Amino acid sequence: MHWKPGKKTVELGPAPRPSRIRREPVQLNPNLPVRPQKPINYREIELYGGLVGILIFAALIATVIFALAMFTVFRADPEADAKALQFTQCYNAQGPNCVLDAGTIYSNNSRVEIAGLDAPSILDAKCDEERERGIAAATELALLLNSGPVSLGEPFRDSLTGRTVRKVEVKGRDVALTMINQNLVHEPNSGLAWCH
Repeated sequence: MHWKPGKKTVELGPAPRPSRIRREPVQLNPNLPVRPQKPINYREIELYGGLVGILIFAALIATVIFALAMFTVFRADPEADAKALQFTQCYNAQGPNCVLDAGTIYSNNSRVEIAGLDAPSILDAKCDEERERGIAAATELALLLNSGPVSLGEPFRDSLTGRTVRKVEVKGRDVALTMINQNLVHEPNSGLAWCH
């Protein structure tokens, strides 16, 4: 069975032609200067494009280097932090804390004279025996300071020596008394000599 629509079909004729618009020619003003057009220089475009690319690449590299530097500087390193708190000998110091001699230390880069002791000198020693005892006492002091948390008292003027000193404790124990008990230093104004 064929389908038969109920409406009649319409026959189409040829499409109408587009109308043509006629324009009047534009009159040029003969008094206006005419700029000659500069030809496009593709080499210049390529050169400037290359320079811009190099600058962008350099900025990207600088940003990566800066980010890596910030990451390494500000990252937490518990081992390095603990090492920075350790006391070393000042002649070999690599941190803010060091032992100059058995009576003088640097804590956070501040000089501290230890109260309550008379230590043998190292640099100003009057004899070899005093220098050797001074080196041994300084070595033992560094070991003692590294054995636990160090606390510093407030500075005060020692009435016997006239120096500004501070009480130093390790794990709550007085460093001066510990060093005196180990016969590494003398009590202040004891009258004992380092050279015999």
